[in-house]
Amino acid sequence: MKIAEVGNIVEFKEGLQGVVEKVNENSVIVDLTIMENFHDLDMEEKTVINHKRYKILNHPNEH
Repeated sequence: MKIAEVGNIVEFKEGLQGVVEKVNENSVIVDLTIMENFHDLDMEEKTVINHKRYKILNHPNEH
């Protein structure tokens, strides 16, 4: 299992995306405000996701 790093964009729960802000032992904290439709979703700005529950989409240094 590859663990995300700060700055990675991850996807979880069938299409939700966020930028990793903090990596904990068993989870990451992500900022969801990067999604274009964030304000339509009625969600908190940040959420915690277990390492088993997301997939890494890209790293900000990759193009």
